[in-house]
Amino acid sequence: MTPQELRYATTHEWVHVGLDERGEKIATVGISAFAIEALTDLVFMDLAKVGTQVTAGESFGEIESVKAVSDLYSPVDGEIVAVNEALIKKLETLKDDPYGQGWLIKVRLKDESALDDLLDYDAYQKQCAEEGH
Repeated sequence: MTPQELRYATTHEWVHVGLDERGEKIATVGISAFAIEALTDLVFMDLAKVGTQVTAGESFGEIESVKAVSDLYSPVDGEIVAVNEALIKKLETLKDDPYGQGWLIKVRLKDESALDDLLDYDAYQKQCAEEGH
């Protein structure tokens, strides 16, 4: 997937919606390259467990860098069905492949209406330009 295909929360999480083997909609969630660059050197990440119910706009974990600890916010409503455990042990993957191997969680969508509140690529790029570094 490319950054242009994704939807974005104003809190810098990205979402890609696809279908699982049963035909259910699954949202893959990560954080943008812009956010990773802003955080700089990452030292720790904590993610919610599989089976946790998440709500759009609420925290599902945190990421710590040498600069700060930041909450990670779910951009969608649903149940976490997968957590990228390999990423927690190898945080540099976030910098190397933020839109591929750097995904954080996968969520079985409960309500798709939250997707309507997300930004498309162009709107997100505009937000990043306004925020700067």
